[in-house]
Amino acid sequence: MAEAYIVGAVRTPVGTRKGALKDVHPADLGAHVLKELVDRTGADPSAVEDVIMGCVTQVGPQSLDIARTAWLSAGLPEGVPGVTVDRQCGSSQQAIHFAAQGVLSGTQDLVVAAGVEQMAMVPIGSSVTMAMEKGMPFPYGEGWAERYGMQEISQFRGAQLTAEKWGFSRRDLEEYALESHRRGIKAIEAGYFDREIAPIAGLTQDEGARPDTSLAKMAELKPLREGWDITAAVASQISVGASALMIASEEAVRRYDLTPRARIHTLAICGSDPVYMLTGPIPATEKALSRAGLTVGDIDVFEVNEAFASVPMAWAKDTGASLDRTNPNGGAIALGHPLGATGGILMTKLLHELERTGARYGLQTMCEGGGQANATIIERL
Repeated sequence: MAEAYIVGAVRTPVGTRKGALKDVHPADLGAHVLKELVDRTGADPSAVEDVIMGCVTQVGPQSLDIARTAWLSAGLPEGVPGVTVDRQCGSSQQAIHFAAQGVLSGTQDLVVAAGVEQMAMVPIGSSVTMAMEKGMPFPYGEGWAERYGMQEISQFRGAQLTAEKWGFSRRDLEEYALESHRRGIKAIEAGYFDREIAPIAGLTQDEGARPDTSLAKMAELKPLREGWDITAAVASQISVGASALMIASEEAVRRYDLTPRARIHTLAICGSDPVYMLTGPIPATEKALSRAGLTVGDIDVFEVNEAFASVPMAWAKDTGASLDRTNPNGGAIALGHPLGATGGILMTKLLHELERTGARYGLQTMCEGGGQANATIIERL
């Protein structure tokens, strides 16, 4: 049976909306990690068969197939193509899936999976806003209205509905968020991320974690809507960043003298309720574990994107997974969520944490717009 190996994984530090990376062009962000990936692996860049890059808001400086633009901006060979994918917040995790599937199918040997999002320069929702300003309808048409009505469909409402359904109070959510910051700060201070980060624009570490935050400060914030439990404190941060991984076949490992660091063990994807939107990681995790013949107890480290605190909390409650082994070095609430880049960032973090601790299995899953989720299991080698 064919195997797909991760032979390299790198990311930028995650910048804040007003931080050190706010003026870096997204193509240059992507170029930075692509060049760093090639340098670190020692791979022949002309041997790369495709560059698959996740990016959610593909307008303005993130338009015109930024995968291709970033590769060329890095000064890498013109003969290598690129394609940009959008599975909302899971875009670069989906890029990893596509890259692995190309290798597992035997049709490709060396593929780069990457992601980028410049949320300081291209705000979330820009594509929808631009369309509506030109008089175009919101992206839900008559068929949607017949099925779901014209109720509000948003990640914010989904986060609130999830908190209500699973019985989480505002205090519960804030306690989770505070722990995310605590873990993130500890990891930064201990240097856990140093090996995986490629510094850029003078930034050497993630900017978002707040050592001075507290439950008292969180309690002062107004909810996103009157009567809700969701506040900015329990939501992921608007961020800037990029990530890149190299996926190789056994033949590529031999031919180019690459070092396999983990194998892609299992891939899963599923749809879920588009109104709740954020609960897909629950069935995606169950599907991945079933397909892998593993249990929750077999997984050493989980990375579950903290779009909102209610997402990993509901996920853990339903799957029975331990929050002690989930996002052990903090998540998006503390460290940020540059949409299209986050899937690759989480996988890079997961790989390095398995290597740091000597653990075997890691599982990553993310909620995604439209009610979807990817789940990926890797095995450290």
